[in-house]
Amino acid sequence: MDIKSYIESGILELYVAGTLSEKENEEVYGLIQKHPEVLQEVLEIEAAIIKLTAATSQRNNDHILQHVKQSLGLNGDDTKVISIAQPKYNWITYAGWAASIVLAAGLLWTVNQNDQLQSDIRISETQQSLLETQIANSKNSLQEANTLITVLRDDNITRIPLAGQVNFASSYAKVYWDKNSDRIFLDAQGLPDPPKGKVYQVWSLTLTPLTPTSLGTIDRFTADANKIFEIKNANESEAFGITLEPAGGIVRPTIDQ
Repeated sequence: MDIKSYIESGILELYVAGTLSEKENEEVYGLIQKHPEVLQEVLEIEAAIIKLTAATSQRNNDHILQHVKQSLGLNGDDTKVISIAQPKYNWITYAGWAASIVLAAGLLWTVNQNDQLQSDIRISETQQSLLETQIANSKNSLQEANTLITVLRDDNITRIPLAGQVNFASSYAKVYWDKNSDRIFLDAQGLPDPPKGKVYQVWSLTLTPLTPTSLGTIDRFTADANKIFEIKNANESEAFGITLEPAGGIVRPTIDQ
């Protein structure tokens, strides 16, 4: 996905405005977790909205007072003398009207304050959620690291080097086979990123006759920084192979890839 084009598409503004569907919100939230630039853009949009709200909120009520004075004919500097016997204005009506204006101004200010509070809450919730995700990822990473260290130090683990073939002669990988727990750890650091529309597929092989059994595809190869993948393998394997296949995988391996 082209993150720059995604940011420029305007969908993040709709996310901040709360007008996306639940599925679209989940998609945006997922990208926020994966891409710091998407998070930064969301925070900047929300900050801009807060500033815009503050700028358009007329918190100086002098204009309201002037409007009321104009309506009551009190704009002049000279003091006006009003006859008690024949009152010129219905003060009860004007007082109620003026109170309504002040009340409306107060409600507008309250609404603006509430909007700002909601924006602040959303920013805080987003940051807290991402922090929780980062903490969870750190814990998972630590657990994975401890597991890998245990595997590498275990003499009962079978270590199998895989050499590149045909067009991939310079590529390499390693399999660490833990037979007791029916799993392998594939160290694929020596493989290049697959081209668009392609994935790596892992195979368990028996040799006589040559029979491949798929152990699945590595769909997150490019996104994984360590390039170490844990894969279930309950087969009586005699060898392992990795091939480059169309997304989704295939039944039989493509030998020249």
